[in-house]
Amino acid sequence: MEADLAVELGADDDTLEFPWADGKLRYYDLKRQPELLAEIDEAGSAPELRAFLAAMNSPHGGLETAKCDTWVSREIAPEEEIFGAPWKFGSYVDFLFSQESSRYCFPEHEQLALRITELLKRAPEIPAAAELIIRRCFYHNATRVQDGFYITFYLFGYGDDELHARQRWAIALKLVENAMRQISGRIVSSDPAAW
Repeated sequence: MEADLAVELGADDDTLEFPWADGKLRYYDLKRQPELLAEIDEAGSAPELRAFLAAMNSPHGGLETAKCDTWVSREIAPEEEIFGAPWKFGSYVDFLFSQESSRYCFPEHEQLALRITELLKRAPEIPAAAELIIRRCFYHNATRVQDGFYITFYLFGYGDDELHARQRWAIALKLVENAMRQISGRIVSSDPAAW
């Protein structure tokens, strides 16, 4: 599996307002209210994503999710041509630290993304690619907005048709889930050296 890490903290780069709301769509606190998983449309149409979200929001882990989506496409970028496939199935999940103080610490985000990327590079060779991007997040609480960070995790599976692309995405998502579980359980110690 291909795995890369990027940092996008420029003025024109994507950011996240947390918690967020956009019309009828909004943030659901799956960590503290796992029953709200039923409210997320993407989880209903992709059981693999549903399992991933449940794992990432486990009460025993140090991470939680904020947003997600899935899609299928025949638009293959030049750097994706190495997979030799005309279809891709993709997803993204935005996740953040559960421990509030870690949300404002860039080195912790960097260490987490590096560790996940290292584990994914050891995964079996399959036509799939993951990218973790550290971005700026504006955390809203009752009295103020605090500038911090979050990570967007993109995952793509490639295949000769939509079905094969989705199957490879599902396999890769399980590999990512396993890697993140290994790390997430250790995050509660809040010592990046222990991850």
